Amino acid sequence: MGSQARRPRWAVVGLVAYVAAVAVVVFAPVSYGDVISAFTRWLHDSAGLASFGAGWVEFVANVLLFVPLGLLLTVLMRHHVWGAALALALSIAVELVQVLLPERSPSLRDVLANGLGAAAGAAIAWLFVLRRHGRAHPGDGH
Repeated sequence: MGSQARRPRWAVVGLVAYVAAVAVVVFAPVSYGDVISAFTRWLHDSAGLASFGAGWVEFVANVLLFVPLGLLLTVLMRHHVWGAALALALSIAVELVQVLLPERSPSLRDVLANGLGAAAGAAIAWLFVLRRHGRAHPGDGH
């Protein structure tokens, strides 16, 4: 039982690295819109995906950005609902902070994408990490 009370070191290290990387992405003085536009142009010109617009690129990027957070928080909290819920709360906090940044604009669409990413990460953690090691929350009813 004592080993189950300890948090996996890899998840703690991963969360610290993730938070540092996201802080750079979120608060960097680089125009996020310019990055999205450049990637969208590449998709159109090089990959032949002209129907995949900038809005979808940004949505998918936000989903992918929050998958690791949902996964890591779920592993650390050992409960898929709480990991995803905390990741969603952090997403809302990030969007609120963006109100103060002139080069950023908060969006409910971003919160939705972030929430989907966090839920996907939580599901991955629950299905492949917690259940495999018998660490899923015993009283979650699932």
